[in-house]
Amino acid sequence: MLAQVLRPLQETFRAADFPDLLIGIEGPDDAAVYRISDDLAIVQTVDFFPPVVDDPYTFGAVAAANAMSDIYAMGGEVLFALQVCGFPEDQPPEVLAEIFRGGAEKVAEAGGVIAGGHTLIDAEPKYGLTVTGTVHPDAIMRKGGARPGDVLLLTKPLGTGIVLTAARADACAPEHLDAAVASMLRLNRHPSHLAREAGVCGCTDVTGFSLLGHAEEMARAGGVRLVIEAARVPELPGALEYAREGHVTGGANRNRQGLEGKVTLPKGLPDMLEHLLFDPQTSGGLLIAVAQDGADALAHALERDGHLGASVGRVEDGAGVVVEG
Repeated sequence: MLAQVLRPLQETFRAADFPDLLIGIEGPDDAAVYRISDDLAIVQTVDFFPPVVDDPYTFGAVAAANAMSDIYAMGGEVLFALQVCGFPEDQPPEVLAEIFRGGAEKVAEAGGVIAGGHTLIDAEPKYGLTVTGTVHPDAIMRKGGARPGDVLLLTKPLGTGIVLTAARADACAPEHLDAAVASMLRLNRHPSHLAREAGVCGCTDVTGFSLLGHAEEMARAGGVRLVIEAARVPELPGALEYAREGHVTGGANRNRQGLEGKVTLPKGLPDMLEHLLFDPQTSGGLLIAVAQDGADALAHALERDGHLGASVGRVEDGAGVVVEG
């Protein structure tokens, strides 16, 4: 549906007419990039959603980390952000203040600052950011940068959608929810730094379209095939157990339907593992395509600095996404 909605804009605002718009709506990249000079470009994104946790401060911080992740997926650094918020008029203002505080402190952790925003009255709370950052025009990491022979590294475990769904049903162990929240709060800033140092050109962050959905975007943008080794995909504590019990999201079903014919699954793949691969993530990790001769070094650097560097697949000639058991 989104592709159909965007098509008229793509036909009206052709990329060739705006040569300094290096990345716009013509492709599936994570943020827009506009060149200011030969060595400076602006990278910008926007993201907001309803609460994923009960605590207002944590919700604000998670939403901010999620929004800034698009900047890091492009290889950029955050400068400042504007807050976007819808809030019920019958709710205490202290709740909104805590959401804003959580977002502002997470932006400060990233080295940026909240510079303003826009609010409106809404029946359901919604919060997020428009984020502005910078990137060198020659150092942009793109979804289309994966090349045959590359190794795929994932920097966070999967399963936030499953765990949060279980939590809403009061079926989630506190320690499992805590692990999911800690993962969502972790910035992708340093993994992005390490990826840039390793010369990575192909990267995205894993969010609402699931690991398989974002892998398909990388495959389509790069004209390659991505192979995901399901048995090597890391999961959050409790995620597979809750998926086995049926705590899966409607978003996972939409991802599965939208990827029909684009993703090949092996026979006999356990349902719970399939649910994990289609699970929409909030503030998920980076999916990095790195040259084979640099993959071990990058994985080691990520793990040395406290991040995950899981090898979950490879890039081949071909098209689409193939899952191996």
